[in-house]
Amino acid sequence: MKWTKSYIYTLKETPADAEIVSHKLMVRGGYIKKVSQGIFTYGPLALRSIRKFENIVREELNKRGCVEILMPMVQPKELWQETNRWSEMGKNLLKFKNRTDQEFCLGATHEEIITDFIRRDIKSYRDLPVVLYQIQTKYRDEIRPRFGLLRGREFLMKDAYSFDRDADGAIQNYKLQYAAYTAIFKRLGVNFVSVKADSGNIGGSMSEEFHILAEAGEDALLVSENGDFAANVEVCPAIDATPHVSSDKELKVLEKFATTGLKSIDDLSKFLKIEAKNLVKTLFYSAAEEGAKDIKPVCVLLRGSDELNSVKLKTLLDLSNPPLMLTDEEVKQVTTAWPGSCGPVGLKIPIYMDNGVEGLKNYVVGANEDGFHLRNVNHDRDFKPTKIADLRTARHGDKSPNGKGLLKSYRGIEVGHIFYLGSKYSKVMNASYLNEKSEATFIEMGCYGIGISRTVQAVIEQCNDKDGIIWPVSIAPFHVHICLLDPQDAETAKYTNSIYEELLSLGVECLLDDREERPGVKFKDADLLGMPLRLNIGKRGVSANEIEMVIRKSKETIKISLKNVVQEVSSWVKSQM
Repeated sequence: MKWTKSYIYTLKETPADAEIVSHKLMVRGGYIKKVSQGIFTYGPLALRSIRKFENIVREELNKRGCVEILMPMVQPKELWQETNRWSEMGKNLLKFKNRTDQEFCLGATHEEIITDFIRRDIKSYRDLPVVLYQIQTKYRDEIRPRFGLLRGREFLMKDAYSFDRDADGAIQNYKLQYAAYTAIFKRLGVNFVSVKADSGNIGGSMSEEFHILAEAGEDALLVSENGDFAANVEVCPAIDATPHVSSDKELKVLEKFATTGLKSIDDLSKFLKIEAKNLVKTLFYSAAEEGAKDIKPVCVLLRGSDELNSVKLKTLLDLSNPPLMLTDEEVKQVTTAWPGSCGPVGLKIPIYMDNGVEGLKNYVVGANEDGFHLRNVNHDRDFKPTKIADLRTARHGDKSPNGKGLLKSYRGIEVGHIFYLGSKYSKVMNASYLNEKSEATFIEMGCYGIGISRTVQAVIEQCNDKDGIIWPVSIAPFHVHICLLDPQDAETAKYTNSIYEELLSLGVECLLDDREERPGVKFKDADLLGMPLRLNIGKRGVSANEIEMVIRKSKETIKISLKNVVQEVSSWVKSQM
């Protein structure tokens, strides 16, 4: 592609609404342009990278026997009602009516559509197994879209669905997709990790995420020192490297004391001169599903230095979404005190205690009376926990759950997620088949997603420097960026065009900057756009029988004789693929 025949417009200034590096670079490089909050037009360069990544995904799935289809983005309310997700998904679904008052939503995900699709055809065990996938636009009405394509409202996604006779077959397909995802992200040439994860509102009993590592990642990941264990912090078991056990030998007498004006653990810690890890904080949540008329209050106890993991509490309470914290007024109704003076003693609601509290004795909690606390509180004597469980958020330095060393923390951008669904959707949507004994049996399902557009930006977030993007060859819009430095010199232009045409004939994709611009402008744009290799071709170099080849990642400059340019460039590109 020649620049003068393309549609490439770069910006010198950083856009005001771009918060992270990759978003800034994509806008400055003309890769994307905002249409509305969380909705973008992909420019020609972005689309080339997206299509390349789509092809990698297709190649790895097709070689494993997956079949591509295409499902509608507009979906009828009736199918979503079968799974009860019309209400469960809440405002994330963009709902609307057509001219005949039928209700629809834009596809946020396609479990309902695909299950309806296969239940019409799959009748016998002979029809299974099968894996279907699509690459399609999705729309989720994010409350706060940000970071460009990383958290947009409209985005491109690959979603695949497996259908099997039984759990053993479904798990085999799950493992097959795991292998496919590993191969896909390896081909990108970036640092990534797979981690155990929460299934969210998709459901299912097994779930793993794939993350591209980047400091701007929204997800906190914990990986064992030897790499044998990795998990999203949402689901990572929390195990103290050195379990805390109270040094007290006896249970002391319960005592109430005044703590006027002390509202937080930090306030209490300073007042009592006791470390936060030796204090207990009391939190209150609702165990009711979101949107329910009545709250179901529950109490949660953690050490003062720990943070509640709402996903773990969601799982413990068997909820579809993380539970909502009670308002101050609701806490007052439940405990007779305002937050800051509340505790478990005397409560008539379920009390869930984190493992970290179990080893404490004679600790301090609120007295359920404004301005007062209790000291020398002990569980089992002064209150009975409904259940003791792992409820805190794991952190850097915790013991690895596999028993091998400690956990290290990383930030990651989630780009892929695989789920073993079981019969969650097939049961409620009556997707069944006749087994070998002619018995009706529900189909076992798996679900597998990759954020196509999200991945392309995530690669940029990992691969950049102060001057711009550093594309891996795998999904770079072009392999080579040719800077024609003297476009008005006939001999230089002729030679440059011959190199351009010859490289294209060998399958080396080239962007030729043939604009009437100064070399400095072209070099800056080349660094910003980030193609893996740059050729600087000018009158002086051609006269001296040499041109410059610049490797974008290392900025190494190599002098090449004119007769060796095509061979050197094509060899370098092939070595990187």
